[in-house]
Amino acid sequence: MAPPIAKFNTLERERIFKNPSDKSFQTPALQEMVAPHIEAFNALTEFGVGKKTGLLDLALQDIGSKVVFDQRGSGLGNKLSFWVDEITLSKPALSEKERHSITRQIYPTEARERLNTYKGKMQAKLAWRVNDGPVVVETRDLGQVPVMIRSNRCNLQGAFPKELIKHHEESEEFGGYFLVNGIEKLIRLLIVPRRNHVIALIRGSFTNRGPTYSTYGTAIRCTRPDQTSQTNTVHYLTDGGSMLRFAWRKQEYLVPTMLILKALIDTSDKEIFDSVMLGDLENTFLTDRVELMLRSFKSYNLHTREQCLAYLGDKFRVVMNFPEDFTDVEVGEGLLRKIVLVHLKDNRDKFNLLIFMIRKVYALVAGECSPDNPDSPAHQEVLLGGHLYGSIIKEKIEDWLNGIRAQINQDVRRKIAGVDFLNNQYFTKTLQKTAGLQDIGQKMSYFLATGNLVSNTGLDLQQATGYTIVAEKLNFYRFLAHFRCIHRGSFFAELKTTTVRKLLPEAWGFLCPVHTPDGSPCGLLNHLSHTCKVITQPADVSRLPSVLASLGVSQTLVPARGQKTVVVQLDGRIVGYCTSDEAKKVADALRHYKVSGAQGGAVPLDVELGYVPISHGGQYPGLYIFSSPARMMRPVRYLANGKTDMVGSFEQVYMEIACMDDEIRPGESTHQELAPTSMLSILANLTPYSDFNQSPRNMYQCQMGKQAMGTPATAIKYRTDNKMYRLQTGQTPIVRPALHSTYGMDGFPNGMNAVVAVISYTGYDMEDAMILNKSAHERGFGYGSIYKSEIIDLGDLRIRGEPILHHFGLGMDAPRSWREKLDRDGLPCIGVTLKEGDPICAYIDDTTGKTSIKKYKGMEEGIVDEVRLLGSDSGDSELQKIHIKLRITRSPIIGDKFSSRHGQKGVCSQKWPSVDMPFSESGIQPDVIINPHAFPSRMTIGMFVESLAAKSGALHGIAQDATPFTFNETFTAADYFGEQLKAAGYNYHGNEPMYSGITGEEFKVDIYLGVVYYQRLRHMVSDKYQVRTTGPVHNLTQQPVKGRKRAGGIRFGEMERDSLLAHGVSYLLQDRLMNCSDYSLCNVCTKCGSITSPISTHTSNSLSNVREIECRACATAAGIDQIALPYVFRYLATELMSMGIKVTLKTKP
Repeated sequence: MAPPIAKFNTLERERIFKNPSDKSFQTPALQEMVAPHIEAFNALTEFGVGKKTGLLDLALQDIGSKVVFDQRGSGLGNKLSFWVDEITLSKPALSEKERHSITRQIYPTEARERLNTYKGKMQAKLAWRVNDGPVVVETRDLGQVPVMIRSNRCNLQGAFPKELIKHHEESEEFGGYFLVNGIEKLIRLLIVPRRNHVIALIRGSFTNRGPTYSTYGTAIRCTRPDQTSQTNTVHYLTDGGSMLRFAWRKQEYLVPTMLILKALIDTSDKEIFDSVMLGDLENTFLTDRVELMLRSFKSYNLHTREQCLAYLGDKFRVVMNFPEDFTDVEVGEGLLRKIVLVHLKDNRDKFNLLIFMIRKVYALVAGECSPDNPDSPAHQEVLLGGHLYGSIIKEKIEDWLNGIRAQINQDVRRKIAGVDFLNNQYFTKTLQKTAGLQDIGQKMSYFLATGNLVSNTGLDLQQATGYTIVAEKLNFYRFLAHFRCIHRGSFFAELKTTTVRKLLPEAWGFLCPVHTPDGSPCGLLNHLSHTCKVITQPADVSRLPSVLASLGVSQTLVPARGQKTVVVQLDGRIVGYCTSDEAKKVADALRHYKVSGAQGGAVPLDVELGYVPISHGGQYPGLYIFSSPARMMRPVRYLANGKTDMVGSFEQVYMEIACMDDEIRPGESTHQELAPTSMLSILANLTPYSDFNQSPRNMYQCQMGKQAMGTPATAIKYRTDNKMYRLQTGQTPIVRPALHSTYGMDGFPNGMNAVVAVISYTGYDMEDAMILNKSAHERGFGYGSIYKSEIIDLGDLRIRGEPILHHFGLGMDAPRSWREKLDRDGLPCIGVTLKEGDPICAYIDDTTGKTSIKKYKGMEEGIVDEVRLLGSDSGDSELQKIHIKLRITRSPIIGDKFSSRHGQKGVCSQKWPSVDMPFSESGIQPDVIINPHAFPSRMTIGMFVESLAAKSGALHGIAQDATPFTFNETFTAADYFGEQLKAAGYNYHGNEPMYSGITGEEFKVDIYLGVVYYQRLRHMVSDKYQVRTTGPVHNLTQQPVKGRKRAGGIRFGEMERDSLLAHGVSYLLQDRLMNCSDYSLCNVCTKCGSITSPISTHTSNSLSNVREIECRACATAAGIDQIALPYVFRYLATELMSMGIKVTLKTKP
């Protein structure tokens, strides 16, 4: 057995880089990685089977029309109805004001370089009619809405590398983000409860709803066709009854479930009793409670469906805001349609599911089933950015329509002259008054820029902030990880309990167990496994009910008595019942149809078949089938026919999926993993030999890989990031996992291959410090640059509406020192070096005729790399804004941080001269020396293996595959790479005799010498060092301000104070905390001890200007002394005095 052969593919990569394809991508895996983001945004206009409608069209159907009356004549008067007929979102294009360009399309790079938002025009067809008159339609602009890069509303849609490069993008640009003010923003994936599935809950907070409320309940998050959701919860009451809870516009309401049941359909108490009991009449626990529930409802004195609907309509008329001409019954029907189990259209289906929720909560109370874990991925799905985006647009459209209605109602109520529904001009004027609500583009830009959700309804979500993040291109690893990260929600970050953070077995294959931060977001910010796919379109299951019927599923609501039946649900709709044994056979048959494509594809591959068997005290039994979008699924091998099956997080718990070949149990195992690495995320898979390491080290590498100074992009020339790190001497690793090439990491090198010796040589390598070979440093080891952006806008110097008075340029009054740095146009010369205080640009003020400059404020020397001239949208105004990109060189210095790919981080402690470095018999000198103590406690054996593998790879000129779980006890890495080293004439174990560079003598022991891929991290001394002698102080306390940018001081806290006291140098405290902080001289009265009473008074000689200090309390100048005090103590004494508390000091001469 041998591991797969890895290849560098250097020539192939060079060929493709020079001759990009116009037909395909080199790394299609990158395009698949961001598919959930792009496809979810595309769903705004292309959704559902056949993709004939979009989420926006479905949203308009749900919003419906708004109605208002003018209260004239008989009754309510004329009826004005208005609605949005259609919404269109155009691709980004130049504004109509711009008349100079030949092409009208705008591409992302133009928005990025101009620091603009990449947005397209949104328009709506607003229709209205009076009474039953003709429909009038008017097209209204809803503003410029940000558009996702590479979506179906982007001008780069369908572009391949050749065209992408033509438009100054990366050759493998995958999109999936927005451009807002030139910054790449991403709506991150969030975890939400699984849609259309009833979960049983036990929560202490349920008892806060009222005195009879218990801790038991069942909840369901129902999703409308437009992907907005509504949560319904059934509460169990201690008197045996139940209540339905829902939220509407951030207000909670509780309604008896019996009232809802009787309002849904014409039903009798007996039908409700039989539906809940399902033939289990011997269950006295259940019969008692159902009887109590039926009996307690008699107090409402409601018997028919119309009476129940009228009762609901009367109570909710004001809340629901339905038209005034609606009867109470119609309002009640509207309430059921808009709030109760909204994923179902038919009232009979709603009735059946509500009965199921009641039955499940009673089973939970009786202990027949266990509560479902809402923190388990089995009961979770993904909130996709495009779906959230569409939900916000829907709400803003409804707010606009409600605003129009409120304005008309206000005009009618105030009896304002000119209110005439029959005159279209009145409605047009009303639209002008509500123009502020009409600009949806501005609201969407605000949402993306801040991540804050401004909503009247809350959109059935638990947080209002933290929806968007900046897709930083610190390096390619970090940029990649943003698209695969999935957050539990900012609400859970504030919880004191750690339950939500725990890694559960159900997460296997869906959430990476390694790739999560080790700080406060640990367990909340996870990453999808690299094979995990998020479904973005609903599957076509129209023929599935007939297939179920053919397999023996009965559609009878109440089956024959004496049989243990389980429910069969399809996307939250009860489609039938069958026995538990039959359900198992049905699930197996559907699985076979699904994988093999039998039954004419009636069971699509994306369908999830969750069979829960009957058990006592386990999960509530049933066959639950899901075909909706936003579910997590992953591929596995179906052993029956060897084809690939897609399994979901709900069904996986009850399946037998083997990992390795020797784990397959005949007759039990039905599936097998495609690879053992399927459980890991993309970044976790890039750690070589991670199966040899202790797990925390792999977690650290996932974080440090994203902090490395690497190659963020190849199109660096066209980027305008605020701060960008670039490693000038990046190399491809010799040791590389298989996914390294799959995701095209060679195009964005993240480190260097370094010769590493494990030896305690100088004493400078203690406590994780590492020694760099000075000659390696001089040859470019770890050499990098930082690109910083400076934006100068002369428009900030003038008030809006004033004419342009400032122009870039150098006047005749400009001194010679300015001309050395700036050109005649007032802009810096390319390649010029700028120091702190140097002019970065110059402009002439028309009012004074003088030349002024903007100074460079950076503490490091910067080289002007690029100067961009940023014009206006119209393209005809004078230059007022420029963007200057500065390049700051960053050669490694003492204190800079490095790490291997195994979490072994350390700082450079010394750049050791080459002549003093140890050397091997073949003359090899190490680039890096690390201490042997770095290994025993960390147990990073993977780094030892990498050293062996890369050493043998370098000797034989081959790439080594480092995919985890390749080696085992019978086929060891030590033997495999040892034989390669032996064949090259080197020691089998990787050790070599080495000689001291100082004495020339051979060391008494052999030294472990090999090649390890090292990363230079962005944590550099140049960014962090802080030195202060004098500087700005706080106005109130006179103490130094904080902050490195403000030349502030370093915090000296209580722990530092304690350490000085413990060290016996307490006199230093006076130096630190007073002399070097807020030293001040203060007058004190030695008689009364007050520092607030002494004041300055005139002397008796009025001709003299000399003042003397006098104590107001003692009325004498005798006994006034001057002492040194911290100024903040004087401030404290003043504050206490204002509260009537006197501070007295006892002074001694």
